[in-house]
Amino acid sequence: MNGKKKEKAKVLSQKMIAPDIYDLWLESSLAETAGCGQFVGVYPKNGAMLLPRPISICQVKKSGDMAEGCEALKEPGISALRLVYRIAGKGTAEFSSLKEGDEVELLGVLGNGFPVEGSKGKKVVLMGGGIGIPPMLQLAKELKASGNEAVIILGYRDNRLFLKEDLEQYGKVVIATEDGSVGTKGNVLTAVKEEGIEADVIMACGPMPMLRAIKAYAEEKEIEAFISLEERMACGVGACLGCVCKTTKKDHHSHVNNARICTDGPVFDAREVDI
Repeated sequence: MNGKKKEKAKVLSQKMIAPDIYDLWLESSLAETAGCGQFVGVYPKNGAMLLPRPISICQVKKSGDMAEGCEALKEPGISALRLVYRIAGKGTAEFSSLKEGDEVELLGVLGNGFPVEGSKGKKVVLMGGGIGIPPMLQLAKELKASGNEAVIILGYRDNRLFLKEDLEQYGKVVIATEDGSVGTKGNVLTAVKEEGIEADVIMACGPMPMLRAIKAYAEEKEIEAFISLEERMACGVGACLGCVCKTTKKDHHSHVNNARICTDGPVFDAREVDI
């Protein structure tokens, strides 16, 4: 993507909001060009870990936006990114120790985003599962700002419902839990069927089994679906080919049925990927 750059970001706040899940606000000029569905690469300070960790953007606060979230955002003119991530290895474990005032290096803004403009006048249903829930917040916010309030279906393992109240500001929220402790017992598609939810467009992020099921459901019902693929990435800029996925169409550069999730995605039309 044009305009990506490295920059130092300042930690405004960080807190744990569920076991091993952290809510991090960073002051960064990257927020001025960031949108829903995109991500940033966050560099560990540990020199043994050379590559940035890709973390999806949960929320964007541009310099002209009203303050929300942490106290530091009330200062006028601040641009900030909210990253909500799960500890998945040494890099993210290091990030969890970041404190207010610390600095961290970012690479961004990376990837494409969800097609908010193309959804005007359509019945949109958002589906987030697990750590695929955070990107739904900025997406729901942008949809509502464009005059299209979505139904938001969230899938959790249990009753630790991180970001639920944040998302309720931007649409009707429906909950599914694997253990049945809150809402529908099952997954996001169980909730769709139980609640009789209909959609013209589905936009989703979550683990691969969930996305495969959404792709199959959308094809069966002839519903347009856009899915954000979560994949381990190395460079984040399309150079290493470490995060390719199979596609139904041939890439016009390489002439093979592959796409790079970091640059061609992470958001794809579900009909165009073979997952």
